[in-house]
Amino acid sequence: MKHFELRGGAMHAEDVPLSEIADAVGTPVYVYSSAAMIGQAETFRAGLARLGDPLIAFAVKANPNGAVLKTLAEAGLGADVVSGGELRRALAAGIPASKIVFSGVGKTRDEMELACRGGIYQFNLESESEAEMLSEVAVGLGCLAPIAFRINPDVDAGTHAKISTGRAENKFGIPEVRALAAYARAASLPGLKVQGVAVHIGSQLTSLAPLEQAFTKVGGVIAALREAGHEIQVADLGGGLGVPYEPAKPLPPTPQAYGEMIARVTKDWNVRLVFEPGRVIVGNAGILLTRVIRVKEGGAGGDPFVIVDAGMNDLMRPSLYDAWHDIRAVAPRGARVTANVVGPVCETGDTFATGREVDRVEEGDLVAFMTSGAYAATMASTYNSRPLTAEVMVRGNRFAVIRDRQDIEALIRADRMPPWLASD
Repeated sequence: MKHFELRGGAMHAEDVPLSEIADAVGTPVYVYSSAAMIGQAETFRAGLARLGDPLIAFAVKANPNGAVLKTLAEAGLGADVVSGGELRRALAAGIPASKIVFSGVGKTRDEMELACRGGIYQFNLESESEAEMLSEVAVGLGCLAPIAFRINPDVDAGTHAKISTGRAENKFGIPEVRALAAYARAASLPGLKVQGVAVHIGSQLTSLAPLEQAFTKVGGVIAALREAGHEIQVADLGGGLGVPYEPAKPLPPTPQAYGEMIARVTKDWNVRLVFEPGRVIVGNAGILLTRVIRVKEGGAGGDPFVIVDAGMNDLMRPSLYDAWHDIRAVAPRGARVTANVVGPVCETGDTFATGREVDRVEEGDLVAFMTSGAYAATMASTYNSRPLTAEVMVRGNRFAVIRDRQDIEALIRADRMPPWLASD
């Protein structure tokens, strides 16, 4: 992680010591490097340079913080949204509606109205009944909604089952064999403009082979649709390119290799390509900074427990996906130890690492969970009545809080007592 490096024996975010942020803001706290996300956006764009003028629509679900979205908007990225809330966030951050695609299986009528009024680039539809609802909405508003159907190619992405989206048993998209019928139905509905095809087979992919297999199937669908008389001008190839979490494992494919494969597969498609990168843009641009509460001896002579003030409510990925995050001392002493790194939440699942070799730390030391810029703060909860943690962005030698730490009193005030429990 280029922008989180040791200098003078202590980790910095760009030019800011992490200890300075911890002293000013407290812990746990998410810290993002704006240089890292801008640099990765440029790297991703460069990898696609041979593909004409693709729309790179950042997957807002990966990190919806307004400062993150505005940083990426200024870098020229659009947005892939999956809810009305994400659409509002993207627009508020300055991302033009003409660069927004709306994905997801459960779009409501209200969300469709919001997107139609805004004039977004494309709706990625996932069922014929969704097309029928959107037609009604569009006709009622007097707008023309540009659409693509998301094709489910029944391809195993080779990723964790909970983030695989391209198998037949997954809830996403329509089967390849139903494409012609679905497009024929959509073309007959008023208020819809059939313009594209979409596909997305999963997240954190570490091989290009399943992507190439899926894209090849999409190429066949495009050819069949054109033969049936549909004017296909757009192909949304989704996201999913992985990032390195575990140092010992092989590196995922680079954006350059990704772009080369896509150029080869799509050379005869004659479409505008759309991409929905999320993790690959912001994953390595963030860390979760936490402080050691205490080190507890392990039972029956087992490994000690390093108990930190960040919990599974702050970073769900290890508990939810058995995900690996590299764990580093902010000011390493040079010694290493095998330990279990855990949080304070009252769940055995509140475990970040088991029997892992890590920097030896003591009470009060700062620790960084690396590669925490994506699917981290956005998935946090207030379980155990733990307020949502703060978020900070760094640029050069400056940092700013981009989300305040939630106040426990605000959490309590949000509860409402029914009349029979209200005090006099």
